[in-house]
Amino acid sequence: MWKDIRFEGLRANDLKKDLIAGVTVGIVAIPLGMAFAIASGVKPEYGLYTTIIAGILVALFGGSRYQVAGPTGAFIPILLAIVLQYGYEDLLIAGFLAGILLILMGIFKLGSLIKYIPRSVTVGFTSGIAVIIFTGQIGSFLGIEGLEKKEYFHENMLELAKNISGINGYSILSALIGLALIIIVPKFFPRVPVLLIALLIPTAVASILYPDKVATIGTVFGGISQQLPSFQFPNLTWEKLLELWRPAFVIAMLGGIESLLSAVVADGMTGDRHRSNKELVGQGIANVTVPLFGGIPATGAIARTATNIKSGAVSPFSGVFQGLFVLLTLLVLAPYASYIPLASMAPILMVVAFNMSEYKSFYQILKLKTSDSLVLGATFLLTVFVNLTVAVEIGLLLAAISFIRRMSGVLEVEKVLPNKDHSKVTPDYPENANSCPKLSIFTVEGALFFGAADKFESVIAHSINKRPAVILLRMNRVPSIDATAEANLRNLVKDFQKTNGTILIAGINEEPLRMLKKTGLYELIGKENFFPHTRLAIDHGLSLIDFSKCKLCSQQSDHQCAVFKKLEPGENITGE
Repeated sequence: MWKDIRFEGLRANDLKKDLIAGVTVGIVAIPLGMAFAIASGVKPEYGLYTTIIAGILVALFGGSRYQVAGPTGAFIPILLAIVLQYGYEDLLIAGFLAGILLILMGIFKLGSLIKYIPRSVTVGFTSGIAVIIFTGQIGSFLGIEGLEKKEYFHENMLELAKNISGINGYSILSALIGLALIIIVPKFFPRVPVLLIALLIPTAVASILYPDKVATIGTVFGGISQQLPSFQFPNLTWEKLLELWRPAFVIAMLGGIESLLSAVVADGMTGDRHRSNKELVGQGIANVTVPLFGGIPATGAIARTATNIKSGAVSPFSGVFQGLFVLLTLLVLAPYASYIPLASMAPILMVVAFNMSEYKSFYQILKLKTSDSLVLGATFLLTVFVNLTVAVEIGLLLAAISFIRRMSGVLEVEKVLPNKDHSKVTPDYPENANSCPKLSIFTVEGALFFGAADKFESVIAHSINKRPAVILLRMNRVPSIDATAEANLRNLVKDFQKTNGTILIAGINEEPLRMLKKTGLYELIGKENFFPHTRLAIDHGLSLIDFSKCKLCSQQSDHQCAVFKKLEPGENITGE
């Protein structure tokens, strides 16, 4: 389907650079993979399986040269909600379905449509996700054991408050050491893999100074298996499809948005250009495959992709090497992961949450006090207090309503006449001249769609009620007509024709003209009543009028119609 040019022209030295970059990213990906999996309510090794499989498959089949895929913080709330509501097995089914949806989105070239999701919606749910991740780690930071994970934010906060007496000072010390390392190390040693250091040093301190005093991966999850995951196809049933399509759709949309955003960031850093639809297919292949081996949904990871580029990656092979490095680490060092304190993972996720919160953008949109602020606030609150699925649906609905409302206000329908020197038409009528009762001219500006169709119909209908003989619609500034507006225009034409009136259309663009031809309205109006220019339409309109039956002209010696009749044949009217 797509010729993959990402692997062309590679040399041995390029593969060496990719190997170094892959190992560097792998060192960063290991602690994140485990942390994201634990926060999502599943075993830490499932995050590593996802890092391995998704990292390799997206590198091989994706549309970005530098993309690194794996589990991400954005998925945590929705994955945790699925685990709590449906269970781990159904999480695998939802991820599998999301992969299929991503492949279809890529095949049908929907990659470009994702960019139309309003920023107020993406910032709203991203900030909400950050709040959920951050607050979800408070218990681990404080060392409170036995916390029951709940589906809703307020329930988790009440659970935390109820068990606040279980604070463990050793856990707080481990967490503070990790947090201090995350903050301080990059300032003095920017090339050091700080997240790995933030795991290793607290683990060493806890193992030496206060062993058995804090909860670890080993005490909570029984350690991490050194064995490769077994293949298991999910138990798909019609009932499961009906039950899980909504969370699967949100996973697919969120994965698509984040992966394409990551690819755009990579393009900005390198000057390269990704192929969005191919990227969606690659992400889909990865998400269809990962659940077959027990992994959780994955997407492009911005931080890891940026690290890949900064580490000197040349081709997608860096993503392949990253996956192989994590696989080798899992097979060799898995038993030692049992000693990692959960408290040392809490600051990692808290920092991830803070970095993804987009608090500056949140404040900027909120202070605008516009409909975007309302969309932002609603999406944020629904993400935190209900769930991400509802938040995205309601956020998009509110954004759509706001857009329709704004667009309907853009449509302008003005009655016009030629000005004194007849160089253009204007809504400011010539001095001492009335509008002709037999010929009404309207300039229509803006898209004719369902949100504006009523306004268009009411203005023209008001003119029809005054019984003119001819109505001229100047439509050169109408970019499109939808089915609702076409139906309204059809009704106006039929009603006007019943009174022996004629509707003329001047300067209509190709797209709306094509719409009228498809629906048959073009034939109903009459081919002879369409004109490329206003001047020609006016000439024809005047030829249809019987001035002897016009009260205004017969009583005032034609004076009032002079604004039309004085026009010289062929004279141009600008703005047509």
